[in-house]
Amino acid sequence: MRFRHADGSTVHLGYCTNVHPAEDLAGVLAQLDTYAVNVRRALDVDLLGLGLWLAAPVAAELAADPAARRRLRHELTVRGLEVVTLNGFPYAAFQAPVVKGAVYHPDWTTPDRLGYTLNLARVLADLLPDDAARGSVSTLPLAWRTPWDADRADAARRRLDELAAGLAAVERETGRTVRVGFEPEPGCLVESTGQASEVLSAMDTDRLGICVDLAHLACAWEEPVEALGRLRAAGLPVVKVQVSAALAATDPAGSAEALRRWVEPRFLHQTRTAGCAGAADPAHPAYAADDLDAALDARLPGPWRVHYHVPLHAPPEPPLTSTMPVLRAALAALYAGPVAGCDHLDVETYTWGVLPESRRPRTGGELAIGIAAELAFTRAELAALGLATTVGVGR
Repeated sequence: MRFRHADGSTVHLGYCTNVHPAEDLAGVLAQLDTYAVNVRRALDVDLLGLGLWLAAPVAAELAADPAARRRLRHELTVRGLEVVTLNGFPYAAFQAPVVKGAVYHPDWTTPDRLGYTLNLARVLADLLPDDAARGSVSTLPLAWRTPWDADRADAARRRLDELAAGLAAVERETGRTVRVGFEPEPGCLVESTGQASEVLSAMDTDRLGICVDLAHLACAWEEPVEALGRLRAAGLPVVKVQVSAALAATDPAGSAEALRRWVEPRFLHQTRTAGCAGAADPAHPAYAADDLDAALDARLPGPWRVHYHVPLHAPPEPPLTSTMPVLRAALAALYAGPVAGCDHLDVETYTWGVLPESRRPRTGGELAIGIAAELAFTRAELAALGLATTVGVGR
């Protein structure tokens, strides 16, 4: 879906396909009919945006084969789908039975991460709609926080320089601009906008910037206006926003039974208490745990915010809640002013398959309806901020 901001710019909204398991091109194409087309129909729109997730082998295959890229673009177009952004955070097997810390490997100290990301940029340059101003790729914020030393930091800096040079080469070859956004995440080397300002401000900000995930922003207990101002002051552009809400508990001790129902084996659910706000070490064990079960066992003081993306339109049952106030404040900070803060929005609730049993979709059709409801929710939030749906997109 597309929206027109008051400044005249186009804002693209889609949903991230990392919620669907697909490790090859055939699987990616099957997703289009099984989910994306049904989401578009449920929304009753002519054009639906996708934030495609392409596993590393698929990205390499497409980057090496112009005919395959043309085919993928055709398959998208005939289904009323468009792609302006790719999710390059998970490298492979993101919906495996157990992911946990594997999602942070390979990291930005390695040539594999560089090669994967440049492959994505090459693919995206050919998938972009002709009238899109640019493309974006989101990626991990360098690495998990440990181990980290001067040698790894030097290696990461070299990779980022090579990345900027590679993106410039893609632009020379294709005439299309693709930017990469590093996504602060709990537990990583860059967890907050403050750390992003310290660690990433020296990179080439013409082509590299930040992907702001609103659930992660909430888990860092950051206030959106201040956080976005911090990035601006550091000269770090917001190249992509992931529209997401985290699980929250005001009284985790009294909500322990309800929280236990959200413990699951696939993903890490880093948990942060309000004490991490502005801390030099936001992952300090006094107010942080790297998974929800560890937080429960440690009996961390409340309130909590948990890195567990919850459906935007369906808040958890009491006594639990979500970080929806942070989401709304961030969207207002980005879009209620005279200049749009970012042109790429991606709804990224990748956790549908691991929600508590009573909230989990039982069929692909139910999942498509749920994703459509999240997009409808986000569309209404943007409309309330004055963004108008572009003529010809809505039916």
